[in-house]
Amino acid sequence: AVDANPIIEYIATEGIRKLVGAMPELEGPNSRAARDDALQGAWFCGVSLGSCAMALHHKLAHVLGGSFNLPHAESHTALLPFSIAYNEPALNGQLDTARHALRTDNLAQAIFDLAKTLGAPTSLAEVGMPADGIDAATEIAISQPYSNPRPLSREGIRALLDDAYHGRRPS
Repeated sequence: AVDANPIIEYIATEGIRKLVGAMPELEGPNSRAARDDALQGAWFCGVSLGSCAMALHHKLAHVLGGSFNLPHAESHTALLPFSIAYNEPALNGQLDTARHALRTDNLAQAIFDLAKTLGAPTSLAEVGMPADGIDAATEIAISQPYSNPRPLSREGIRALLDDAYHGRRPS
């Protein structure tokens, strides 16, 4: 985020670490410690999200929810890997902590794979977006400027939405 600071980055990092660490054990019947960590991780992530500006990922979830009545959380889940892939060239290592937490070199792929493993939606089609909505969503997103680390381009946003609609694993 453009207005992030070291404290918020620390809270976000702890949130990611706790959530990722808890996920493998959440389904087990004796997972109280994992559930505690997941709850604390979610709270930390919520605090960090509420403390700084959001970027393209959040904007697109609102565009899709408002334009096509798509569910907000599921839209976020389907969009996140593609938004990361779009913005990563402009982030100068800002995703290193998340990459480390997920033990990966390709964060977009790791998040996509994690969603798939957990049974979460990996495409906008799964959450109800109409195929003919990609162009309209692109125009709405481009017409409403939003803080983002990488400049928004019509072609880039359309490609992101097309990949997200079809659930193509990010490269």
